[in-house]
Amino acid sequence: MSSDQDHLKETDTEARFEFKKEQKAAFAAEKGLNEETIRVISEDKDEPEWMLERRLRALKQYQKMPMPTDWPGQPDLSEVDVDEIVPYIRPDVEVRGGVDDWRDLPDDIKDTFDKLGIPEAEKNALSGVGAQYESEVVYQNMQERWEEKGVVFMNMDQAVQEHEDIVKEYFMTKCVPPSDNKFAALHGAIWSGGSFVYVPEDTTVDMPVQAYFRMNSEGMGQFEHTLIVAEKGSEVHYIEGCSAPKYSAFNLHSGGVEVFVGEDAHVQYSTVQNWSKNTYNLNTKRAIVEKNGRMEWISGSMGSKATMLYPASILKGRGASDNHITIAFAGEGQNIDTGAKVYHNAPDTKSTIESKSISKDGGRTNYRGLVHIANGATNSSTAVECDALMFDNESTSDTMPYMEINESTVDVAHEATVGKIGDEDIFYLQSRGLDDDDAKQMIVSGFIEPITEELPIEYAVELNRLVELEMEGSLG
Repeated sequence: MSSDQDHLKETDTEARFEFKKEQKAAFAAEKGLNEETIRVISEDKDEPEWMLERRLRALKQYQKMPMPTDWPGQPDLSEVDVDEIVPYIRPDVEVRGGVDDWRDLPDDIKDTFDKLGIPEAEKNALSGVGAQYESEVVYQNMQERWEEKGVVFMNMDQAVQEHEDIVKEYFMTKCVPPSDNKFAALHGAIWSGGSFVYVPEDTTVDMPVQAYFRMNSEGMGQFEHTLIVAEKGSEVHYIEGCSAPKYSAFNLHSGGVEVFVGEDAHVQYSTVQNWSKNTYNLNTKRAIVEKNGRMEWISGSMGSKATMLYPASILKGRGASDNHITIAFAGEGQNIDTGAKVYHNAPDTKSTIESKSISKDGGRTNYRGLVHIANGATNSSTAVECDALMFDNESTSDTMPYMEINESTVDVAHEATVGKIGDEDIFYLQSRGLDDDDAKQMIVSGFIEPITEELPIEYAVELNRLVELEMEGSLG
């Protein structure tokens, strides 16, 4: 390929993530957070009274809790001022709850997601596709063959109305209560949009369902909620993509994810995130796994000024298992604080955590993890592996694993490595005809291969390309 073609390809890829559209909203809340704002949001969504009550309880919880500041090396959150955030923007779409035909979307929203590849994802025969723009889902579609089997994939606002009993039972009651942390409480008060996935007993959804979340407006917050209920013996793979263009004002992303993995069920949750460098990404993600259930978290975190994200699994039933594979990339001015939490609360449970991080140009990455093995969780096992790669002496990378082992008959392993790209590795690849940049990119591609192997090919290609652009300083 010629150099002109290479440049064209890079420019096109950058454009996919950096373009922005002038906001057209049907309704936008005022800046800040108070009871009146909560009531306005709930009324605009025509929610049942019980959901409004949960929002107001979460608001009171949020107002009582201090901002987290006491973790060693955590990102500086002093700039996060919720009173300067627009918490809710409903885009100008005629059909509330989104449309199920791509052609029915307004041209500006359709053009935005066109550039992000949402229609292309559906052409690739994913089982279902949903797209959220600002605070609400604007497009949702599920292949008929899954609907006929009782699989539900719709936006959360619609699920509150159409599957009220299930949502009322699971929504922020058992998995991520508002009392969990300050940003979970914030999320519980002003959540909007997100995905609801329900898979009936003994049903295998053999192709992924996908949701894409786009924050397009300056100085806004996005608070989507994802609720996945996989009944006994079922299987599903959910893929989430997130992006935002760059603005001068800061944005806040504080989503919530709750996953319920039934007995003998299997859920894989994959995320590829590329937030702009002014976004604070402060999410809470958790799964509860029943007997012989299996949960997998696959995560690629790039972009954002600061990220604090630690997907957690509670292994509740005997023989439950959990697997985490994460990659984080931090460049100049970024602090990416990620990790994993696993609670072994039953015998014969198993977990593995594999964390990869890359830092350059003074960026900081942290692995912050917790493994808890309860008394009585006999014959449980865990293996934690943390690898960090640094490009220069200005960058930093720390591993902060914490293990609470309250049972003697268990198997525990931990390994951590931190290092720079070696000159001898670069020299070897240059001796094989590669220039300096290509040699570094090849080393990084090999370093992140464990996560790309777990993603569908189109997402693996995109993740590799995003890492390349981050290395070149072409994004943000």
